[in-house]
Amino acid sequence: MIDSNDISAVILAGGRGSRMGGRDKGLVPLAGRPMIAHVLDVLKPQVGNIIISANRNLSRYARFEFPVVRDEEEGYQGPLAGILAALKQANTDWLLCVPCDVPALPPELVQRLVGALDAQPAELAVVHDGHKLQPAFTLMSTQLRPSLEDYLNSGERRLGQWCKRHCPALADFSDMPERFANVNDEAQMQQIVDSGLVKRASAE
Repeated sequence: MIDSNDISAVILAGGRGSRMGGRDKGLVPLAGRPMIAHVLDVLKPQVGNIIISANRNLSRYARFEFPVVRDEEEGYQGPLAGILAALKQANTDWLLCVPCDVPALPPELVQRLVGALDAQPAELAVVHDGHKLQPAFTLMSTQLRPSLEDYLNSGERRLGQWCKRHCPALADFSDMPERFANVNDEAQMQQIVDSGLVKRASAE
């Protein structure tokens, strides 16, 4: 079994936020706190290290007191570019990838991904929500860095396609697909808050 201390997590917050009017999703307030703060709460007990992938507002992300990395290329190259930057920073054998706009992540995310790799030996494990693969939630060996570099250098940018090349183990989350719903507008933010799956900021 993989030890949690041998896993780094990267929170992918480097996108354009185009579906949210260009706002930096990780910093959008949700239940009185930046959205990324909810993701951090869930990840901290599950992994040894955390890296934040961002391409703007770097000083604001640095206030969370975790390393912040940006894409090597300009122009918002997609999540794989952020993952590659994190692979270059990580000093563990495994890297967990999650987006910043999924604040209701399950507390057993790492446990099930590791269990999938134990049952189905592979170089990476991907969440399956009972309906489809969720490649943005992947636990991968950091030895995959050369493969990812080659894939990006070929001009490809599709995360799901790259994951499938490595015949991933599948982590079953069909009992909680709602935990992987990403937030793209005010209505979805309110829905997440009303669900009780995120903690509200405590009153001072």
